[in-house]
Amino acid sequence: SAGDEDIVIGGTSAAATALGASTGTTSATNLLSQGFTQGETLTVDVGGAGAQTITFGTDGGAGEVSTLAELSTALGNLTGVTATVDGTGNLTITASANDEDVVLGGSATEALLGVADGTTAATQTGGTDRRAELEDDYNELLTQIDQLTADAGFNGKNLLNGDDLKVTFNEDGSSSQTITGVTFDSAGLGLTAVTSGDFATDTNIEATLSSLDGAVSSLRSQAAKFGSNLSVVEVREDFTKNMINTLETGAANLTLADTNEEGANLLALQTRQTLSSTTLSLAAQADQNVLRLI
Repeated sequence: SAGDEDIVIGGTSAAATALGASTGTTSATNLLSQGFTQGETLTVDVGGAGAQTITFGTDGGAGEVSTLAELSTALGNLTGVTATVDGTGNLTITASANDEDVVLGGSATEALLGVADGTTAATQTGGTDRRAELEDDYNELLTQIDQLTADAGFNGKNLLNGDDLKVTFNEDGSSSQTITGVTFDSAGLGLTAVTSGDFATDTNIEATLSSLDGAVSSLRSQAAKFGSNLSVVEVREDFTKNMINTLETGAANLTLADTNEEGANLLALQTRQTLSSTTLSLAAQADQNVLRLI
């Protein structure tokens, strides 16, 4: 009558068989007498969708379970898994979809059910060849990212491989800007190569996609920083070009002459000299005429 008591059937086996039974011990079905305690929990997470909890206890109204039958019913109500408990209390649990992981946890001692905390890896039976090809493609892309990063240098500086670049804006170096480089190879972006079978489960693929999203976010953020630095350099470059043009114009004005203007000035000077010579000659002739009269 009590679910926590074993039943032992004895006598001759023939008599027991005639009654539809067998000799031996029928284990108790009360889980609380087998090591589980009031309030302990068993959690089941399928494919990362969130933990589903079974609580051990005697409050059936609150959904607590205390017998194998109640545990079997509770397991049957879980989403995404197929779970059974045999007569000896051993738990067998698998994901309904073969590409999803099952994670067991909680405070209960799962060993009493013949299982342990941790992840039961999903199995993948469909599209295996295609997923293997995608693994190779993904690793090849990581190799190309590494090569692209290594080839992004110019004049001995590679802003994508950890080098900094100092840009000087004036002749004495008192005005400058330092552009901080980053290491954006595959490792720097948080991307790691996959091994054979890693893409066999959707969970691993989703984790890889999450890493790619993080890498794209990092690239966009750094591109914005480089763009801001470029804007400053371009403004200073335009200023320097305008300053050079102004100085060149001033120097040209100091050293270059207008031939038409200078020719006119020379002609005026020559005319002035000719008139001066003529005036002096006339003055000398007048003095001589006066002397003749005397």
